[in-house]
Amino acid sequence: MAVQIRKSRATGALSLTPLIDVVFLLLIFFLVATRFEEEERSLAVALPEAAEAAPLTARPREIFVNIDDQGRYFVGRDRVDAQRLLQILRQAAVNNPGRQRVGIRADRRCRWQPIVTVMDLCNKAGIRDYYVMTKEPEG
Repeated sequence: MAVQIRKSRATGALSLTPLIDVVFLLLIFFLVATRFEEEERSLAVALPEAAEAAPLTARPREIFVNIDDQGRYFVGRDRVDAQRLLQILRQAAVNNPGRQRVGIRADRRCRWQPIVTVMDLCNKAGIRDYYVMTKEPEG
């Protein structure tokens, strides 16, 4: 004896409007998040080259300290001196104990002393997870 299964009509009237709304909300979220990430890297800094540079696999909480070719410090778009940078790093270490990372983006034409100063300020603030950013050689 064959069993008869009746198909429901409810799936034929499924509304796609909520799904489209969710897709638009996700699109807006990613557009806004991408814009905030670009602001941190907006200063035109010519990075030194390194052949063995590797991308990060996870996105930790990071502060980017930019150093221009004259050795001036920038956090975001704001120019700061060493004393203000130390305050920013100390506050970040308090907000993210043990997890704070600092990326140092220095122009390849600047002297090494400003880079060492940022590393020293990171150590004074209790941040041990810092690194100097490079780019892969072109060609």
